[in-house]
Amino acid sequence: MKICHYHDRRAGVIDEEQVWPLGDALVNYGLLQPRHTMLEVIELLANDPRAMDIARDTQTLGSPKPLADVKLLAPITNPPSIWAAAANYHAHQAEMKERVGSYDRAELSADDLMAEFFLKPTSSIIGPGGPVVLPRISKHVDFECELAAIIGKPARYATEDNALDHVFGYLLCWDFSQRDPWARGRHNTRNIRKGFDTFTGLGPYIVTRDEIAEPQDLHIRVEQNGKLVMEAHTADMICGLRQHIRFLSEVLTLRTGDVLTTGTPAGVSQLAPGDTLKGSITGLGEMEIGVVGDPRDA
Repeated sequence: MKICHYHDRRAGVIDEEQVWPLGDALVNYGLLQPRHTMLEVIELLANDPRAMDIARDTQTLGSPKPLADVKLLAPITNPPSIWAAAANYHAHQAEMKERVGSYDRAELSADDLMAEFFLKPTSSIIGPGGPVVLPRISKHVDFECELAAIIGKPARYATEDNALDHVFGYLLCWDFSQRDPWARGRHNTRNIRKGFDTFTGLGPYIVTRDEIAEPQDLHIRVEQNGKLVMEAHTADMICGLRQHIRFLSEVLTLRTGDVLTTGTPAGVSQLAPGDTLKGSITGLGEMEIGVVGDPRDA
């Protein structure tokens, strides 16, 4: 099932190129307050089987709108946390050593590598179309395209065997990264370099866990200005999503709505105003982002 956020912050279900008003139906059934957020929708769907039954029966949801006529928003704008994996593909580790002088991680254990997880601010979230705004201070911003998961049932001390039981669904994440002036030779600046407004693209919708048989068997593809610049497979991650959930839940409680993004493959590329990006991940749809310069320079 595809859960979306659209128009004036409404929750919907996408089915056969139609968007059905899920939020309105859940309100009508008395399961949701009229003024609700997507976090509340996810929490309800993850924990109340009645709500999921309603969502699956689109004929009970009211009148749909054609997907082509709908403005999709980021599927969640208020996650409790956004946890982002760093340098989680060998080929990307190699390109970052050349690009910004990253240190050699070849000898790190899986847990040592996962200890480099960092937080992205929720204020940086944008949805389909963007745009991502290139900050005036930076001469070099790259895109990164990643598989992300949203937590449904809270996780504390999860094992790798049951880790995916805590996943509500999957989506695509654009992690935009400033490389200049604060990246080369420095390793404690990610929260700033990746935290500018508009530097986290989420979308185009959430695909529920039951539709993705194996998160480590998905193909990632990115075009920049119509040219193929990234092609990879999630099987090439150094640490998979199950390990991420196990590791993080040993440190803290993963809460409903938390977003975990799993790191970018190699093929990141510098952005310029006017660029367009189009990314896709198997089963998770396609998401485009526009790129603009700092509005103060217009």
